[in-house]
Amino acid sequence: MRTGKSFLLAATVTSVVFLLFGIGTLSAKADKPDPHKPVSATDTVLVEKISLHGGQPRGATGGQKRVGAATGFLGEVCDGRRYAIVVGISNYPGSANDLQYAAKDALDMAGVLKDTYGFNSITTLTDKAATRSAILNTIATVQGQARAEDEVVFFFSGHGMNGVADDGDTEKVDEAIVANDASNPFKLAPIWDGELRRAFSGFQTSRIIFIFDTCMAGGMDDLQAPGRVILAASTERGYAYEGPEWGNGEFTYYLTGGIATGDANIHNYGYGVLVPPQVTAEEAFDYAKANCTADNPVIVDSFTNDLLP
Repeated sequence: MRTGKSFLLAATVTSVVFLLFGIGTLSAKADKPDPHKPVSATDTVLVEKISLHGGQPRGATGGQKRVGAATGFLGEVCDGRRYAIVVGISNYPGSANDLQYAAKDALDMAGVLKDTYGFNSITTLTDKAATRSAILNTIATVQGQARAEDEVVFFFSGHGMNGVADDGDTEKVDEAIVANDASNPFKLAPIWDGELRRAFSGFQTSRIIFIFDTCMAGGMDDLQAPGRVILAASTERGYAYEGPEWGNGEFTYYLTGGIATGDANIHNYGYGVLVPPQVTAEEAFDYAKANCTADNPVIVDSFTNDLLP
């Protein structure tokens, strides 16, 4: 009898321990955030890129003269692989939010990165393929591939959004890029600035260029970190524009044009070992800033000297 009671007690204790352990394991799994599930947000406002149909917008503040971002001194040159994630959305759910040139912005940017800078790996997502899940999955894939000596470019052209989002930062008002929803073709799917910061936090390389051709693009400064450069078509509360005059978003038009033609190549960085001459990120920004008359581009530059992609 004593042996039977001991066995029964041991079995009971084992069952309780297993049950508690199981609950703890399930709880841990339940508490782990799903990166593909949109975070909760309130007071959200879609801030649409503005399509012009001739003429300039009233109150446009672009084209102002400023001290250039380019220092004239070349920073460390990339000797690894080059990866790019290029996203452009013209076709949003329905027709009311559609753009004309955002998808073309992405294609033109991908072309410049390939033809001018020789990027090894470019993933281009446009329109319905540019879902929240696809964008985040691509970022995660590149994170697993890129090493410390490599370089990454992330480009997005489309709509922006603001609101109060539970995205892991302390901002009172958050900004987002607006993607499509894979599970619901009638729904917009924002990716908030705090979510993007988290998605890029695990990269081994600090050599990352972000380019945003959206409204409120300057609010993406949450992504700044040593070695990174953020090129934005607008200020944190500004608008971005596209139109037939450019056949692109204005910022993308001058940014890619200045690179492809070499017109943005202002500084002589001692190109004796770099043939043909190429445009640094800062030179491209200065060229776009000087030529934009609708957009008001801003830059956040945490790279030492000038970055040659």
